[in-house]
Amino acid sequence: MNSFRTRKNHRRRAVLVAGGAGFLGSNLCDRLVAEGARVICLDNMQTGSYENLGGLVREPRFSVVEQDVCDPLPANLEVEAVYNLACAASPPRYQADPVHTMMTSVVGTRHLLDHCERHGARFLQASTSEIYGDPKQHPQAEDYWGNVNPTGPRACYDEGKRAAETLCFDYLRGRSVDVRVARIFNTYGPRMRPDDGRIVSNLICQALAGEPLTIYGTGEQTRSFCYVDDMIEGLARLMRAKTTPDGPVNLGNPAEFTIVELADMVLDLIETSSRLVYEPLPTDDPQRRRPDIARADALLGWRPTTPLAEGLPPTIDWFAGRRAAASSEARRARPSRVEPVLQSTA
Repeated sequence: MNSFRTRKNHRRRAVLVAGGAGFLGSNLCDRLVAEGARVICLDNMQTGSYENLGGLVREPRFSVVEQDVCDPLPANLEVEAVYNLACAASPPRYQADPVHTMMTSVVGTRHLLDHCERHGARFLQASTSEIYGDPKQHPQAEDYWGNVNPTGPRACYDEGKRAAETLCFDYLRGRSVDVRVARIFNTYGPRMRPDDGRIVSNLICQALAGEPLTIYGTGEQTRSFCYVDDMIEGLARLMRAKTTPDGPVNLGNPAEFTIVELADMVLDLIETSSRLVYEPLPTDDPQRRRPDIARADALLGWRPTTPLAEGLPPTIDWFAGRRAAASSEARRARPSRVEPVLQSTA
């Protein structure tokens, strides 16, 4: 464990949330502003949106910098803490531009770390359970080095996050930057994108549309699902811990479900004609995933409190509301009167 002194004059300094307009980032911004912090959201809007920021855009203690973390930050941007959530986390999104995904994790993280070094700011890196790849250790503890394919279609994200962790701990050891690393396991909740390609959003959106629920492989592969409010609490506790952990900290819900079990829960909660259909398993898709959170419990006193059965209903309500709003907008866009097509008799 390491202890760091940060600059005491924070009167004009702020908390920077890179990727602050995304799913996790926007929920984190809400939390920080509600606690009285001055917050700067940095986002290139690749997967984030101003819609996620809602009423924050009218909050005087909140501001948005529309910029990619791969570009150097303004040197005069005074901050006391930086949360780095800036990277697309869903496979279709990060595979769409794998080079940019890799550079976001490597170049972007270095820019943010350099900024923290210049300003004496604390840094939290949002890493991922993808660090563990298709794990041969179960559950996964932080001392497990993982089983990652370094050249596969998911490698841009997996290896990018691994490289970012390397940078973080090099800055911690060699440059005395106060760095904390959270390895985030599957998180769900309001503000997920309907098209993000992750299993919770896929199944809910398909059920709401009455479409078949796509199950990849046998559906017996497992995941552990953490509700967004629990995850934000874990991130906040890790950032505010008085001493700096010497290594990464798993954040996730240790309750483990098969994909078929998740699908059955969705079908129980949504009135739909949808049925399950099975498709081939994507390349390098992990078979089992469950966090060992003993370290988070010991260091932060953190354990998730929202079971999947309680977190799914508000998540479904979020997607249903977006679907209803889109339908209403489409109806308003239709012309009130359609003129008949006149056919020529020539």
